[in-house]
Amino acid sequence: MSDTNLLNGSEKGLYRRRSTSFLRQIGSDPGKGISIDFDTGRDIRLQILNQERQEQAAEEGHHSASIPSPSSPPSARPRPSPLTGKDGSDWFKERFMREGKRQITVLESLKAIATSSWLNILYVFIPISWAFHFTNHQNAEEPEEIWPFTVTFAMSVIALVPLERALEYGGDQISLYCGKELGDFIIVTLNNVVEATLAIILLVKCELRLLQSTVVGVILLHLLFVPGIAFIIGGAKLIYQSLNPHSAQLNHILLLMGVLTLLLPTALFTTLEDSNAVGTASSTSTDSIRATVLMISHGSSIILLVVYTYSRIFLYNPPGDGNAFRPLPDAPTALLEEERALLHEEPEVNQWVCIVYLLATIAFMAPTAEWLVDSIEIVRSSSQIQQEWFGLILLPLSSYAADAILALGYFIRTTAQYILGWKRPPTRVAKARSIDVSIQFNLFWLPFLILLGWWSNRPMTLLFDTFEVSILIGACFLVNFVTADAKTNWAEGATMVSFYIMIALTAWFYTGDARITTILSSGQCSE
Repeated sequence: MSDTNLLNGSEKGLYRRRSTSFLRQIGSDPGKGISIDFDTGRDIRLQILNQERQEQAAEEGHHSASIPSPSSPPSARPRPSPLTGKDGSDWFKERFMREGKRQITVLESLKAIATSSWLNILYVFIPISWAFHFTNHQNAEEPEEIWPFTVTFAMSVIALVPLERALEYGGDQISLYCGKELGDFIIVTLNNVVEATLAIILLVKCELRLLQSTVVGVILLHLLFVPGIAFIIGGAKLIYQSLNPHSAQLNHILLLMGVLTLLLPTALFTTLEDSNAVGTASSTSTDSIRATVLMISHGSSIILLVVYTYSRIFLYNPPGDGNAFRPLPDAPTALLEEERALLHEEPEVNQWVCIVYLLATIAFMAPTAEWLVDSIEIVRSSSQIQQEWFGLILLPLSSYAADAILALGYFIRTTAQYILGWKRPPTRVAKARSIDVSIQFNLFWLPFLILLGWWSNRPMTLLFDTFEVSILIGACFLVNFVTADAKTNWAEGATMVSFYIMIALTAWFYTGDARITTILSSGQCSE
């Protein structure tokens, strides 16, 4: 029997298509067509907007008839309402300032920070690692250091664990004030703090060749290994997990552009070298090539910063009314549900206390990361590890060690809960923040370092080793193919990790390009 035989003008029926909550509303006019909207994103996003409008109406002391009650399902299509959605700036201001809601006190915030994790007891290792570092350096003339530098390295890694956890907790708290979209950007930036600090330290010390290897290693780590592990763990119980298509599509282009930008100076360098006559004075040709590459690097760095800036504007304030800092209608349903949960979850920390907390954490993290670099450099100099492998693999992994410990602890906890029967539903949205971390490091921090080197007379350039550029291009294409359909699974994650291991194996036997080292060392570093 067809639907038209079951329904008439005086009856109203609700039908569900599969597992979604789409509505068919039948009016009193039998000639009216049945309107069906199969856009789940619009449906859930409208529910979020309706909930915001209900709160606004409640604060003003009146309710509009066009706003559905909490018990009634949202319409599949927007209806005209006197309470139109606020634009992005007003919406963000009200949410950040928590207008009409209870303000979290400073005392409550400090208590929440102190009890946020049992890892806070590891804060005691911060002064210990600092003491080990200064004790060794004050006794540098002694034939043997008081504390082995391997112990100093271990203390520094442990000291970074509570600081990394503090950044994670602070980022999650600030997301409750800023929303998921802007909150993710803040978390991505915080995740780059250790690596950016490490890179700035190497620039100040004028370890330019090691800095280049480390930059490539950080990008590879967050492009292949970290998201690969996340896809393996997250996709273990699902056929696939979804990515945000709005950001995934743009990330493909940004990732490819950032990597191909490194290809341009490499291609030019090869051409200039081939065009030089054999009898040309090496110092003259080297200085000329270095000056040319520096000009290209400075100009390209400015362009990369502009590209990264307008890409963030497009992602967080796309065209259309009411889209600023909010998920788009075509976003995966699970992502919209996560935004709805953030909208109604009560924060534990006051927004201003949270900002001060994050800044203080970064202030303690910077010197601790420097002590870690100092200790591991001395370990490398006394071993047979090649500088290329040290920069590409070991140093980025060391800077990520604290995060890895946190991830391992989370994995052990969830595994134990699963064995004990506390089975959580699998997450349908893949955590791909690490790819955003890679893109930010490539399009923002790398050009920032080059411009900082220009300002401080340290000739950092975009002329990288051909081997490094090649593996970056390969990793870029692999990640773009994996995320092309905005879906991932554990097999694709395992492929990404496998390729990272192959890169590490190859880099172990690579000694580096002496020509690039000559170009970088020919410049003068001045304080």
